[in-house]
Formats: sequence, structure tokens, C-alpha cells
Amino acid sequence: MTTRRLLQIGVALALMALLWMRLDGKAALHLLREARPGWLIAALLILSAQTLLSAARWRLTARQLGLRIPPSLAVREYYLAQIVNQSLPGGVLGDMGRAVRSRRAAGLTRAAEAVVIERMAGQAAIFGMMLTAVLAVTLVPGGLGLPTAVLGLVSAIAAAILILTLALLYLPGERMRHLRIAVGRSMGREVLPLQIALSLGTATANLLAFDACARATGTALPLSALMVLVPLIITTMLLPISISGWGLREGAAAALFPLAGASSEAGLAASIAFGLVFLVSTLPGIAILLATTRRRVSRD
Repeated sequence: MTTRRLLQIGVALALMALLWMRLDGKAALHLLREARPGWLIAALLILSAQTLLSAARWRLTARQLGLRIPPSLAVREYYLAQIVNQSLPGGVLGDMGRAVRSRRAAGLTRAAEAVVIERMAGQAAIFGMMLTAVLAVTLVPGGLGLPTAVLGLVSAIAAAILILTLALLYLPGERMRHLRIAVGRSMGREVLPLQIALSLGTATANLLAFDACARATGTALPLSALMVLVPLIITTMLLPISISGWGLREGAAAALFPLAGASSEAGLAASIAFGLVFLVSTLPGIAILLATTRRRVSRD
């Protein structure tokens, strides 16, 4: 285990310990102990459906770029990628492996483009839903009141998305030109409605799964909070300074839940429940990995 990995594990543990001490950790633990199994099972099923939708989106994107990936292989590879993403920082290393293993049909560049575009589509859907909700609650009086700090964060995310979009459209270079062509093919007119439907489906599944975990631990989030706050909470999982977002996600939930009239402890409990359920939802990847290892050993 590298020094960097140890530091990232240390960051996750330190953040969780800090939250436990600064908040009422016993209250959060009580909410977790009293969690309703029905809602947790619902979250597990929703996250499992999200994996299937994501695998279908990857197959569609890859097909547009000349890669033929069978449905069973796409699902298997997606589960394997999720296991790696849960174990390592940043939440993208598993996707890099997915690109490497699917490169045979059209080469590593095409395989990597398919994975990158597929992940970008999912993130774009979550951010698009969040920005639409922020505009709605800001323009409609009596809605969810967002402090300046949250509005500033959302504005920064919107600015980053705009900069990345402009970079994709106008940056020179052969690689950028190939990426623009790949995006155009994968989002072509004939498949764009299905791409949008799949991306909105995966984004909605993430939000509903978190909502189910919040309900399981005793908090019913209003729709406005679900649409605005939960994407911000989930986005912290992408930051490469922790393991699978642990600590960062819980800190964001503890900070943002009071905006919806809930306690910070409720946010902590809901986020821990979501993290655990998400981890359980990826366990088929371990079974796939073990089966793959056994087959390799038997061949040798």
C-alpha cells in the first residue's frame, strides 16, 4: 500500500472522527440503528437498477464509436469498475480499467473515449437537474432558501461546466478534435433521445437512492432539497482526497441537511446509510472478480 493511499484512508478516517466529535455521534448512530429495512432495500434495488442503466448507456456510447459490447459483458465490467471505484480514491480508476479491458474491438483510444463520454453524460444529467432546481427555488418565492455560500458553489460548478464545454468545442489539437468527433457520434440525432433518457434515469436513481436512505433514517426530504442538495452531496465522492468519498460526503450532508429543516446528525446518518448501501450494491463485482480469478487459475 502506497503512502498516498494511506494518506487518503487517513483523510477519510479523520473526517469521520471529526464529524463524530463535532456533531452528536450517538444521535446519528441511534438513527442508523433504527433505520427501516424496507427503505434500505428500496435504495439497494434502485442502485442496482442504476448500474444496469449505466451499463446500457456505456454499450450505446461504445456502439456509436464502433465497439460492440454484449449486454452481459457490459454489466460485468460495470460491476468490476464499481468495486475498484469503491476501493480507490477519485472514483474513476475502475473506469480506466473498463476502458483497457474493452479496447480490443477498436483500440484503447476509442474505448477510453466511450468510457469518458459515458461518465460525462451521467454527470451532466445530475448537474443539469441540480441547476434547473436551483433556478426554480431561486425564482419561486417561498421555496428552499439557499445561502450565499451554496449559491456561490453552484455558480462555480456552472462556470466550470461552461469552461469545460468551451474547451471541448474550441481547444486545438488532434486529441481534442478526435474527442469532439466521438462526442458527435455518440450523441447523434438517432440516439440522443435514448442517451438523454438513460442519463436522466441514472441521475434520478442516485437521488432516489439517497432519498430512500434518508427516509430509512427518519428524514423525508422535500423535493426541492432532493434536487438541489443531494447532487452537491454526491458530487463530493468524485474528489480524489478520500476513499470513495467517505468523510467528504458525510460532511457535505451534515452541512446541507439543516437547509432542508433537518439536523446535521440526520444528514450524517443518511449519508453513512447511503455509503453502506452503495457498497453492498457493488458486491456482485466481487463475485465476478473471484470467478474470473478462478478461471485464470484453472487455465494455468
